[in-house]
Amino acid sequence: MTPALDVADLVSRAREGQPRAVARLISMVEDAAPAMREVTAALAPYAGRAHVVGLTGAPGVGKSTSTSALVRAYREQGLRVGVLAVDPSSPFSGGALLGDRVRMQDHATDPGVYIRSMASRGHLGGLAWATPQAVRVLDAAGYDVVLVETVGVGQSEVEIAGAADTTVVLLAPGMGDGVQAAKAGILEIGDVFVVNKADRDGADSTARELRHMLTLGSGPRSGDVDDPWTPPVLKTVAATGAGVDEVLAAISSHREWLARTGELASRRRARAAVEIEAIAFDQLRARMGDLRGDATLDTLAAQVVDGALDPYAAADSLVEGLTA
Repeated sequence: MTPALDVADLVSRAREGQPRAVARLISMVEDAAPAMREVTAALAPYAGRAHVVGLTGAPGVGKSTSTSALVRAYREQGLRVGVLAVDPSSPFSGGALLGDRVRMQDHATDPGVYIRSMASRGHLGGLAWATPQAVRVLDAAGYDVVLVETVGVGQSEVEIAGAADTTVVLLAPGMGDGVQAAKAGILEIGDVFVVNKADRDGADSTARELRHMLTLGSGPRSGDVDDPWTPPVLKTVAATGAGVDEVLAAISSHREWLARTGELASRRRARAAVEIEAIAFDQLRARMGDLRGDATLDTLAAQVVDGALDPYAAADSLVEGLTA
């Protein structure tokens, strides 16, 4: 069987809901397999249907528990759900440290749910480098909703805003999260704010502080539209499911707003542009790696050392040679 036919068969089985095929495709994405171009081409006609929802927040706010609660609520609506849970990497194996996804085991035997842990592998921003392509796999495989849970690194996980249609920011009382939110810049990326563990003291004041900071800040990324989105601040107790229906309703309302204002298409175009740019940079970086010890690069380096060329002019010359 030729590789092209094998890829086509793999994509076909993934679209039929076979978890092994979905897992194989995501593994190919993570490993940057040689057949990635064929896989991406085969998936392209089926992508763009799923609602991609990102969940982010500092460690300890209950991201995994909230994700599990959302999965349960979506399944009650009859929707198929894919979950990408990005975890810290093991310093020994490079794999996901929390790969068992203990808090989501209730859904492990549900054929309408696919859960995948992805190791960040040192990638900053709260996501794994392969997350966008993995989202594409789940989208093309027919999942109605794709939930992306970030690694929980605190002040640097704003990358999810570029990977999701709707970004849900989770906070918890008693953690100083109002200040943390301002420091992390997540006031600008959040479409829905959720104060989880609302049965704890201080939940009301955390929600009130957050609303106040939203009115003082530059506002969410609502785009240049006449009907701007005002992000709600909700309270939940994800462990018991309290307040989850309200979060689901807010996510649904945001999806409707995105479609109505054209922001959905705008965000997805921006997401595609970033993805194309990343692939192009990877290709250029690979070609640059091949130039180590190349005569042209050595000559340019010697000219920079001698003062005949400045580094920018040398880099321009090298890029022109690479793209010619």
